[in-house]
Amino acid sequence: MGTTLAAGDFVRAHTTLRTVDGLPSISLHQADDAIDLWETTEAHQGITGTPPPFWAFAWAGGHGLARYVLEHPHLVAGRAVLDVASGSGLVAVAAAAAGAATVVANEIDAYAAAAIALNADANGVRVDVVHGDLLDGDGGGADVVFAGDVFYSRAMSERFLAFLERARDRGARVLVGDPGRAYLPRERFTRVADYRVPVDRALEDADTKAVTVWRV
Repeated sequence: MGTTLAAGDFVRAHTTLRTVDGLPSISLHQADDAIDLWETTEAHQGITGTPPPFWAFAWAGGHGLARYVLEHPHLVAGRAVLDVASGSGLVAVAAAAAGAATVVANEIDAYAAAAIALNADANGVRVDVVHGDLLDGDGGGADVVFAGDVFYSRAMSERFLAFLERARDRGARVLVGDPGRAYLPRERFTRVADYRVPVDRALEDADTKAVTVWRV
């Protein structure tokens, strides 16, 4: 609990609550400078080589997936939803706003877990946060499973694909948002929607990215 509280204080201190570009119905605690926050987070943790602060930005894959959910609320209405590698909680918040019966957002990063809780509260929705690694399971209990922007490395791609396919095999609807990451196994998915979304130039070296929503 102490770690979560400290992380929550850190998130508040280094972000500003504002609407998401292109998704004006959702507000997130967002950072202004990705590189500065990355360095500050490493200093706060006392370690180097940490992943980027996924929790402080609306990453492209999650942005596209959240848009798809808001445009197709029937996909989640009255259903149990799991958002894995939730980052800021953008997709989880969108699912809750679209009428999901329950929403669980999963993250292994304590800062992300804190950010998700803060963002859910800021948007007036309920999202239950599970802090830990769920990828050896099958997302049991969730009718709908979301994963935004998870195919960024070979090792993680293999773990996520196995998890998502197990969730599908037990009967869940599984949707992925991806902006063309190198390790996305396109041949295993079915394309359901395409978007162009705004992104942070410091993170993506562009102002917008093409995002595809895929069904596993």
